Amino acid sequence: MGKATGFFEYGREKAKGRPIEERKQDWNEVYLPFPEDKLQTQGARCMNCGIPFCHSDCPLGNFIPDWNDLVYRNRWEEASDRLHATNNFPEFTGRLCPAPCEGACVLGINKDPVTIKQIEVSIIDKAFEEGWVRATPPDSRTDKSIAIVGSGPAGLAAAQQLNRAGHTITVFERDDRLGGLLRYGIPEFKMEKKFLDRRIEIMEEEGINFKTGCEIGGNISAGSIKEEFDAMVLAGGAKQPRDLPIPGRELNGIYFAMEFLPLQNRICEGDPIPEQDVISAKDKNVIIIGGGDTGADCLGTSIRQGAKEIHQLEILPKPPLERDSEKNPWPLYPNVFRVSSAHEEGGERLYSVSTKCFEGTDGKVEKLQIVNVESKIDENGRMNFNEVEGSNFELKADLVLLAMGFLGPEQNGLLKELNIDVNERTNVKRDQNWMTNVPGIFTAGDMQRGQSLIVWAIAEGRSCAQAVDSFLMGKSELPAPLS
Repeated sequence: MGKATGFFEYGREKAKGRPIEERKQDWNEVYLPFPEDKLQTQGARCMNCGIPFCHSDCPLGNFIPDWNDLVYRNRWEEASDRLHATNNFPEFTGRLCPAPCEGACVLGINKDPVTIKQIEVSIIDKAFEEGWVRATPPDSRTDKSIAIVGSGPAGLAAAQQLNRAGHTITVFERDDRLGGLLRYGIPEFKMEKKFLDRRIEIMEEEGINFKTGCEIGGNISAGSIKEEFDAMVLAGGAKQPRDLPIPGRELNGIYFAMEFLPLQNRICEGDPIPEQDVISAKDKNVIIIGGGDTGADCLGTSIRQGAKEIHQLEILPKPPLERDSEKNPWPLYPNVFRVSSAHEEGGERLYSVSTKCFEGTDGKVEKLQIVNVESKIDENGRMNFNEVEGSNFELKADLVLLAMGFLGPEQNGLLKELNIDVNERTNVKRDQNWMTNVPGIFTAGDMQRGQSLIVWAIAEGRSCAQAVDSFLMGKSELPAPLS
């Protein structure tokens, strides 16, 4: 694949970001388009591997060497076809996936891996520009109807696949707009919502029905949906945030990340938000607790809102600059220090710290008491954190954002009404056929997996669709990347 000698003739290149001071003033995507000739060069770096490990580390099983080679040969439409063969929404993964495939690239053993993610997003953007992405409604319809609960990546993938099988699909979304996490969890500067909207328009042209403002188990009876449809797919995500129950938590000015981020996305959509409901970082000392992607999203959003000072806290130690070949060998995903576009723009990251309490006056948070910690793995493989004596310090805070992950799906309403079983992690329990304990009700995505990656959600939506189709028809020709 690619040019036989490309991997040692060319080095790795990535898309450049817009100037920092420019992009901090708006909500447009950070990265600039990547020139096609350079993309072809990057495609040429893909080796003719005996075993392409990039396949195995992609939950979707993307045919990565194939479309790398097609880009190198300037056969873009064929590359788009090959990309869509396994991935319903490469415009999402190409922008938002952390690219475990690149971590498993064989070239990465002793060189920089192929820029797989950049090639992927460039293929799909060119495909839309050229009109190669078109609605493909099924040739005929079955007499089966399916309800999809949730319009995030898992629900959308399941909906599109089951629609291709000829079933009548209705997607129910409780928010006022479609997309779930993609709409209200991902900041505009990481993915402009026009890319989501154009895909949904195609799905509507394919005959999929979408209904917003519909909370199944809330304003719509879950039982009535179960009776009306031949099958249901629960893809409502894992929206129960992890809290920090320490002294002072009741103070005003402390919010979950998913209270903060959706509001800014609504403002970007043009929604009028009452002044008393706005959560703004403007001219404030902001503390973000949580060092992951959601924390970085809060950081980039706070910068654009005009924060005075920002600290992002992480209880884990700072990752190494280079992969530890013994503890973290190839082809495992490399545990290394990463700098996101938001981190390039400002803020300070503090590692190995734990918040002891929040303090304030007149019911408003003003500062955090923090201590350094040492981490140690015990005999059971659990990470323990011990305070470092005499390391206490404090940070000013006018706004605190909790970005410590999620505990699973919300337990009331839908799950309670349908008597859906959950596992010990409070995620929806399923069998090997993606079915819950209730016959005819299936599940996919974060709702059953727990907080995870968009690429996993799409893969699970596709696999669940195959199981639903088999349940209704006795067999299925739909592909299933996961068992």
